[in-house]
Amino acid sequence: MGVNLKDIIQHRELSFSELKGKTIAVDALNTLYQFLASIRQPDGTPLMDKKGNVTSHLSGIVYRTSNLLKLGIKPVYVFDGEPPELKKKELRKRSDAKKEAQAEWTKAKAEGRLDDALKYAKRTSRLTREMIEDAKKVVEYMGIPIIQAPSEGEAQCALLCNRGDAWAVGSQDYDALLFGAPRLVKGLTMSGKIELNIVDLSEVLAQLNITREQLIDVAILVGTDFDEGVHGIGPKKALKAVQENKLSEIQVDFDMDEVRRLFLNHPVREDYSINWGKANVDGLIDILCKQHDFSEERVKRAVNEIEEAMKNMTQQTMSKWF
Repeated sequence: MGVNLKDIIQHRELSFSELKGKTIAVDALNTLYQFLASIRQPDGTPLMDKKGNVTSHLSGIVYRTSNLLKLGIKPVYVFDGEPPELKKKELRKRSDAKKEAQAEWTKAKAEGRLDDALKYAKRTSRLTREMIEDAKKVVEYMGIPIIQAPSEGEAQCALLCNRGDAWAVGSQDYDALLFGAPRLVKGLTMSGKIELNIVDLSEVLAQLNITREQLIDVAILVGTDFDEGVHGIGPKKALKAVQENKLSEIQVDFDMDEVRRLFLNHPVREDYSINWGKANVDGLIDILCKQHDFSEERVKRAVNEIEEAMKNMTQQTMSKWF
């Protein structure tokens, strides 16, 4: 879910052409959940194969990745590892909320309220371990780099950016900024419903006249994946309290220092490698077509587009040396 800071953080509209030639560290699970929420039938039913396995996330990752590559954008998918202990409580709350949404979805479908059904259905999205492993295989078979983070993927994405291995983090959540990512690109799903925007951390801090550490404090007051925040305090009130040094006047019933440490010193993988490979057509056909009933013609067409895009990017990179 991430932290809600939209009321105080300025975005700049971005064109896909501005991202040409750039590597984006993509928060993989955030992206997969977006596909699960958006790729659905009118009554909210997700795409499924003949066995009833959900495939919306696989469809999204294949065709979105193909489109990004055609635009000259190089995604590196970063997957979450073990969630911090503080996040597990939030995950249990989300699970309970999904159960409630499931009941409302079933009721709305039975009563023919399709708009409500779709709304509730989007709140029921779940990623199983098997779904994540399938997504990893698909990304690998496309020849796209994968990095497995030890914990939160956005912290690993931020590291890639700060080391110069990626230009920005691709996510719909603001958490990457709290982990120190210099830039955040929102709207990479290319759904047409979400605008492509960029958030620059240094510009945000200058505009708000605070430090990154203070931005973390603002987020903690509002509520993050690691804490529930303070009741009655939204982004604007939290920002004012931090700017006026009134944080000590606010009572919290959790350890703020522990939450701060998770953002400032989060476990990351230092020895990662970014390897671009050749698309494995047989592997993609096996997992997508034979196991999950995708159209072989569409998959082969996507593979051809991926190979052509990778070839063009390689040629453009080599031309810079001559």
